Amino acid sequence: MTRTATPAPAPTLAPTPVTSSVDGLVEAVLAGEHGPLPSALAATSVFWIHHGTRLAGGGTTYLNQYVLVRLGGSFGGCAFEAGEIDAAICRDSSGTPLDVLLREAPRPLRIAALDAYLSEARPHRAAAAAGEAEPVALPAGTPETRAKARDAAIAGLLDIEEGARVGLIGVVNPLVAAIRERGGEPLPCDFNLKATQWGDPVTDDMHEVLERAEAVVATGMTLSNGSFDTVLERCRSRGIPLVVYAQTGSAVARAFLGSGVTALSAEPFPFSQFSAEETVLYRYRAGGRA
Repeated sequence: MTRTATPAPAPTLAPTPVTSSVDGLVEAVLAGEHGPLPSALAATSVFWIHHGTRLAGGGTTYLNQYVLVRLGGSFGGCAFEAGEIDAAICRDSSGTPLDVLLREAPRPLRIAALDAYLSEARPHRAAAAAGEAEPVALPAGTPETRAKARDAAIAGLLDIEEGARVGLIGVVNPLVAAIRERGGEPLPCDFNLKATQWGDPVTDDMHEVLERAEAVVATGMTLSNGSFDTVLERCRSRGIPLVVYAQTGSAVARAFLGSGVTALSAEPFPFSQFSAEETVLYRYRAGGRA
């Protein structure tokens, strides 16, 4: 009599760690909950970029600084305010073990290192191949053409009714226009701007905007200046959608999908403003499938 072997039970997969704050995410990464231990990895290179942009027809010159970390086949990036760090950090931090950067580096460099780690553990292109993210090609062309396409892709993540008040934490003029084109009423908030291209007043009171908004669009810069946790918690407690558009910390923001972040436009380095050729950003929605 032939006996049939009983199949072994399928292995139980560890649940994806629930993230409630940026510091909590860092601790989970240091404990190896999102991939290899950072103590076994090193930042191949640390570098920074300082650039200015003025789009045609606009009166605003955007001045941006980014610190970037190369880890394996991935980059992590974080914008920072002038004077937060200086160029010596590139010399002093290149080759440093990743866990040291995550524990001891100034906040912008910690975010860039965290972004590099999470990008290497799960590249956006791999998420797109698995159907978890939607790749969106930004067309070759002028800065204005590419910015308009990028911001339309971001606004396309908003599911809002006509006239809905949309808090915009971090103002980019083409995104103000894109929100209006979708029927929303922008509530712009920024620490560095006083008015939009069309003269709309820009407040620096994030809390007032978060109280009035029916949906929020926030830049990844909130990760750099430490306000991300506040935005996340307020949107959670009010039960309103939070869309993040991220060059800064695109893989960091992704870790909060379904845990306060409802949708994400992730743009890994090299960012769209540094190329005139076709590039790709990745759109995510909470719930898994793109």
